[in-house]
Amino acid sequence: MVENRNKSVCQEDVYASIFQSYATMVRNFIYYKSGDMQQAEDIAQEAFVRLWNNCSNVPTEKAKGFLYTVANNIFLNEVEHKKVVLKFQQKSGGQSGSLDPEFLLEEKELKSKLEIAIAELPDGQREVFLMNRMDKKTYAEIAELLGVSVKAVEKRMHKALVKLRKTLKNI
Repeated sequence: MVENRNKSVCQEDVYASIFQSYATMVRNFIYYKSGDMQQAEDIAQEAFVRLWNNCSNVPTEKAKGFLYTVANNIFLNEVEHKKVVLKFQQKSGGQSGSLDPEFLLEEKELKSKLEIAIAELPDGQREVFLMNRMDKKTYAEIAELLGVSVKAVEKRMHKALVKLRKTLKNI
């Protein structure tokens, strides 16, 4: 991205470079907030559409921040709907296979309890936990993405792990 600082986001090669650099990160950022990959992909795509529509107003060096801000705002606008979708997903589901039915039932129950435990974490703790454990981001990277200190990330992760251990211990 450094080579594109003096170019306009409206130029297709610059826009393509921005897309290649940030599409996955923006999608993952929203996925960790929402827990819904389809919603995350839709929001990331909408953020890039808005970047293109506002390309003349966004300096190249500010494109990353623009994308994260727009994606976060879209997510916040959909958060009430997302809560309904998550509750529906937690209540529904079915799986069958050739493995031992008892094993499949236990696996399904454990997976469901884990998903519920993660979903019940406060937003900040869930984001930090998923960014670190799923996307393998360091605490410093997470702190930069969320705009908080590394100590805040450490504290959120500690609280998330304590809460998950406590919840899963009672299973």
